Amino acid sequence: MKRTEQISSILSQRRPLAEQIQTVETNLQNLAATLQHLDEHRHNLITKLEDSSARGSLREIDFTPIQEDIKQEIQALDKLKARFSRNTLNIGVVGRARQGKSRLLQSLTGLSSSEIPDGDRQHCTGVRSTIHHNSDVEPYGEVWFYTEFTFLEEVIAPYYEKLRLGAKPINLETFSRQSLPPIPEELKGRAVEGAMYEHLKKYHTNFDKFSTLLKQPSPKRITKEQIREYVAQDTNDGQRIYFNYLAVREVKITCNFPNEDVGQIALVDMPGLGDTGIGDTERLVKTLGQDVDVVLFVRMQKPSGDYWADYDVNLYDTAQGALLDLPINLWSFLVLNRTAMGSKYGDNWQNCLELKESLKEKHIDVAGQLITNCSDIQETGALLDLILNYMANEIHTLDRKYASACQERLLDLHRSVEIELAKARNALGGAGHGEDWFPLFLQLFENLWDKLASGLDDLLDELREQKDFPDMDFKQKVDEALNAGKQDTGLPAREEIDIKAKALGGYPNAYYAYMNEVRAHLSRHFLLVDEALKRGLDRVKSQVSEVLVNQGRLGSLCEERGSSFLDIIAEQVPQQLVPDQPSRLKNGFQILSEFTLSYRGLIQHRIRQHLDDLTPNTTELQLSPTPNAEEVESCLKTLHSEALYKCRTALDDLLAEPSQAAFAIVEEFCDRVLRAEGVKMEWQIFLQSVRSEIWSDHFRALDEKTRTRTEWLNAIQKVSEMNKLMNLSFLN
Repeated sequence: MKRTEQISSILSQRRPLAEQIQTVETNLQNLAATLQHLDEHRHNLITKLEDSSARGSLREIDFTPIQEDIKQEIQALDKLKARFSRNTLNIGVVGRARQGKSRLLQSLTGLSSSEIPDGDRQHCTGVRSTIHHNSDVEPYGEVWFYTEFTFLEEVIAPYYEKLRLGAKPINLETFSRQSLPPIPEELKGRAVEGAMYEHLKKYHTNFDKFSTLLKQPSPKRITKEQIREYVAQDTNDGQRIYFNYLAVREVKITCNFPNEDVGQIALVDMPGLGDTGIGDTERLVKTLGQDVDVVLFVRMQKPSGDYWADYDVNLYDTAQGALLDLPINLWSFLVLNRTAMGSKYGDNWQNCLELKESLKEKHIDVAGQLITNCSDIQETGALLDLILNYMANEIHTLDRKYASACQERLLDLHRSVEIELAKARNALGGAGHGEDWFPLFLQLFENLWDKLASGLDDLLDELREQKDFPDMDFKQKVDEALNAGKQDTGLPAREEIDIKAKALGGYPNAYYAYMNEVRAHLSRHFLLVDEALKRGLDRVKSQVSEVLVNQGRLGSLCEERGSSFLDIIAEQVPQQLVPDQPSRLKNGFQILSEFTLSYRGLIQHRIRQHLDDLTPNTTELQLSPTPNAEEVESCLKTLHSEALYKCRTALDDLLAEPSQAAFAIVEEFCDRVLRAEGVKMEWQIFLQSVRSEIWSDHFRALDEKTRTRTEWLNAIQKVSEMNKLMNLSFLN
């Protein structure tokens, strides 16, 4: 397989893994959220529980280290995901200023000092550049600018914190318009802090020269000729007139590398280290950790003599901290920049050899050390071939090693969570003998059942004795209706009969019309008994409710009483108490709750048959062939009197009907809720679910403790579900 194909294969294998890592990252965030909820629950229990032993056990649980580990693992996974999501394999080039790093990049990419600035005086490169190979396009650049927020937070704020300058500026106008705070007295005279302060002054003094870029959208596409003015601090002839770089976060350059067998790679150029800009080291570590697969340390030796200085060792240690899961000696190379006899630096070959041999003394361990003339295209081409071959052959192994280290830590995290969850499960203890409530419940239930059955039977006996006696409320309303019918007859006077006879074309027509009016007037009075029927039934329902409240202890289930109590209890009883079987108990309560007595249902049809003589088509009392008003009046009085008498007789026979209906419905209720097959078990199931309300003195504290434990265990279970190994695994 060609090297280009190898690199392409490596990148294609990485992408599915990046998606799996994203899933695990999301799961970790969910785990952190459920842990936070559990910890809040724990703190709440500590303040509420009376059991000192349980409180002590809860205090022993500590999720804080785990939450910190989760944060770190999310950050580590984010780096790993970024590595596996890239479309290129990236080579980072790192070194202090004036070591030949820019010359090496020029040789590798075919770009000139116009695009990759170099210089012999001060730091020349000002921003990070990523250089992509693409053989099919003319070279161009893309510029990403800081926003107002990121500029203040990532660039300016660290100076204020490091130099102790007070509150950081809240907006660009504050930073640019106000004078910089003076450096504190205790830092005056210190060279490093003083140089840092001068760096900050550079941003402040030259702000108007780059500030407009902070408001431009990113990325901005630029030509090859414009690249230098966005990445460099000075022109080709050394004039320090460029300040755009101060607003630039990153530049990406696309060009055609001289090496034909490059494939999907990119070179990441870090600004030369060794300056005193705050944040350079942090940005280096972040770039190496997220955006670099192999790093090249570039070092140029002085021909007059050189040695490994502290800053060389510190640079190596800094880079080593970028990826703790992947030892840097496996993904780094040292490039010793060779200068020839004819160069302005002179021949440093011997010093390169001496430094190479003394690497072990400084514990600088890399995958390879190469002495290369960074200005020579052939030598740097050979260097790139070596690095690319190494990447093609080793990156898959390095990726696996890196990913395995992350995965192993996630397994350790899983075990740590399980250890704390085990402590959490035992914190409130198990269900002890004192919480074995069922025997007590059975005893209390049997006692309640006996009292309830006895109370309902007693009520039923009482209603049975009364069922053949008139309902007094009903009798009173019947008497009122009959008296009203007698006093308020609705019969017309003779004068009214004469007038209507003339209007309707004769006395027979007036007679028939008045017959309908008198019948309607009389029947209206009997509507009064409807109220009595309802009141009487409500009274009986209230008697049933009293038994349920007093003997059945159901009063604690709702505040309502009387017939409303039955409605609420009927609603509270579940549709099913025994699986797959409609509740008999609920049906019994609904039968009684929904039962009504009404005039229209019980009385009306019996009254209407006695009003037939007041109906023109069915009356037997007809007028003579030559009627007059007196005859019409007499006949209407006769019909009204006879109808009222028949209604009185019929109603006298119905006075016991409400009592009989009340007895019947209560008897039906008792059959449904006391005597139906399986209904006692349904009572037991229902009362078991509301035992804390029915027998609060026995079960409320116990049920509260059980409920507390159940809620605690449920919260633990949610964490346990999130902590499953399958949720934290991304490697097969």
